[in-house]
Amino acid sequence: MLGDCNPDVLVLGGDVTPAFGQQEKLVDSIDLVVGGSAAITAVAAARLGLNVALVAAVGADPAGTFMLDQLTGEGVDVSAVVIRPQTPTGMTVALSRGRDRAILTALGAMTSLTAADVPGTLLARARHVHVSSYFLLEDSLGPGLAGLLSAARAGGATTSLDTNWDPSGRWGDERLAAAIAQTDLLLPNEAEALRLSGADRLDDAVSTLAAVGRRLVVKLGERGVVCADRSARHEVRLPAVTPVDTTGAGDCFNAGLIAGLLQGLALPAAAALGCATGALSTGGLGGTASAPDLPTAARLAALASQTIGTPSGSR
Repeated sequence: MLGDCNPDVLVLGGDVTPAFGQQEKLVDSIDLVVGGSAAITAVAAARLGLNVALVAAVGADPAGTFMLDQLTGEGVDVSAVVIRPQTPTGMTVALSRGRDRAILTALGAMTSLTAADVPGTLLARARHVHVSSYFLLEDSLGPGLAGLLSAARAGGATTSLDTNWDPSGRWGDERLAAAIAQTDLLLPNEAEALRLSGADRLDDAVSTLAAVGRRLVVKLGERGVVCADRSARHEVRLPAVTPVDTTGAGDCFNAGLIAGLLQGLALPAAAALGCATGALSTGGLGGTASAPDLPTAARLAALASQTIGTPSGSR
């Protein structure tokens, strides 16, 4: 796993909108939890039984120590996490109400990560290389990412990329295009797919991105996912679950999908395992508290429905 690693300060309640003017507002809960898309995916993948190493950058501060301790406790190899003594660890405050949330992030050390920070020995023994939060790391990791992914594939690894949201609103340039060209699996959510493709409809976005990437999975939240490549398109859905907190559900989906593919499952079946992992992760606060083990995720994945054709929601 390659990308961001930072604590999430998770604020939950029916009304979590701050009131300025030095007014104090009471909320239901505030928790410090594992955050950063790459870190959440790493923990979820380790829970599913994968051997996982994380490459990221943190500061030499309590926030960085918290993340390293939490990841180590979950069995994630953090030996390649770079510690920047002069830069604080990035942090996120997530204000969550029901199915919606607002996110405030201070990037800190995370944006210092470069392709040169990835140990060659680690890359050489990887079966799969997943990159999260490209747009947060665009200026540091972006210049060398295509070459890194190319080297991973040359060594026999498969690759995946979840760009996450672009706070700048630019949605990529030739560096991202070069990275996608070396990506076996592109993993946006619906809003990200529309912006990455420049399309107005989901169906058009899927067609555009599947023509560029080798395989594509678009996450649709409670509506499941659309899986596509140049020759086929599938919808995968699960029975509805009642979420407690949806933070990190997409990251946990990524972990389940990757675990399924590494087991040799076809893309739709692997996506069902991803959907189950993501759905079960919403049963607790934060991205990792309810991330399931493999047998639990597999039982729910067995209830998934798969259809072939035009994705729902493309009107």
